[in-house]
Amino acid sequence: MKILVVLPRFPYPLEKGDKLRAYHQIVELSKRHEIYLFAVSHTKVTPEQRAALEPYCREIAVVTPTRFTAYFNVARNYLRSKSLQMGYWDSARARRTVREMAKRIQPDIVYNQMVRTVPFVARLPFLKVMDFQDSLSLNTERRMDQSKGLWRSILHYEFKMLRSTEYNAFKIFDALTIISEVDSDAIPHKKNGEIHIVPNGVDFDYFKEDMGNDKPSAFSLVFCGNLSYAPNIDAVRYLVKEVMPLVWEKEPRATLLLAGADPKASVRVLSSERVSIQASLPDIRSAYAAADIFVAPMRIGSGLQNKLLEAMSMGLPCVTTPLANAALGATPGTHLLIGDTPQSLADSILKLIADKNLATTLAREGNAYVHQHYSWEAAVEPLENIFNGLVESK
Repeated sequence: MKILVVLPRFPYPLEKGDKLRAYHQIVELSKRHEIYLFAVSHTKVTPEQRAALEPYCREIAVVTPTRFTAYFNVARNYLRSKSLQMGYWDSARARRTVREMAKRIQPDIVYNQMVRTVPFVARLPFLKVMDFQDSLSLNTERRMDQSKGLWRSILHYEFKMLRSTEYNAFKIFDALTIISEVDSDAIPHKKNGEIHIVPNGVDFDYFKEDMGNDKPSAFSLVFCGNLSYAPNIDAVRYLVKEVMPLVWEKEPRATLLLAGADPKASVRVLSSERVSIQASLPDIRSAYAAADIFVAPMRIGSGLQNKLLEAMSMGLPCVTTPLANAALGATPGTHLLIGDTPQSLADSILKLIADKNLATTLAREGNAYVHQHYSWEAAVEPLENIFNGLVESK
């Protein structure tokens, strides 16, 4: 089967959730199918990054819009009452490149990720499957609820435009996929129950349980994630400003590591004697291995948190929120601990610091849970079944 994959970002390096999902889906699908990749990239794709995908793709095409083009299309979309982020990723050159690739390749399936790429594929006369990944409108609504002033107004506008785009996707695509039922329920359409659930996975050979366990941990707690991503910024600020002071009242020696790409100024100012920030690590596993406990106090955002899958795969006991666990589906008290207030999160952290046996048990059960439910092979299987079913019924 020939599959044309259309992405809003080049899927390497793997520092963002959408890149991680796309990369591993391409790797698994390439074992049985021909993959042709098109991606937009707002930064230059290096030869090394391209080389990471070449073993799995018959052809790779990348379009890098100029900054002028990106912001011009944002302004144009606002005047046309369309999504601003769809404008940011859109360009005439990207549309033309995808159209010409499809005409030459004659793919059996066009598979695009996120509503940002709808303009590239909407008019193509081939079987089309779109991966919502998660509900961008839900993500935006949660960010809006945490915002004020002009930024809240901008997010409210974007929320309405994304809702409209998600609704119209049902008329354009032959099938739709999404990470979790929570996100599926948030898609504004009476047929949202027909969206196929295609979860994420974790690379168990890479995120190994025993990595770093032969030496004492340098930190009590760790949070890993893209530190320029709004939900992660909100989570670490909430953690440092509201949760950790409650922890430090009882455990003043507790230390926290914040690790991830491109920390914004609002994250960097959190650094202190007890809070360390490590940016753009060459190997994120070193951050997980450096701590005793993983904490992800997510309050906004959507989808399945890869950071939790990775931490559990590496054998860390985890503390998170109901929002983050909704997609993960783990059992509180068995696979991880849950808190929905600063005090309940702090209590969970303190419990794990004080009770090493509990920490060990949670780590073991959490690790077994992700191994049972979140391998990439199993995660991609329903996607491949969708493709096969569409082609066979054509």
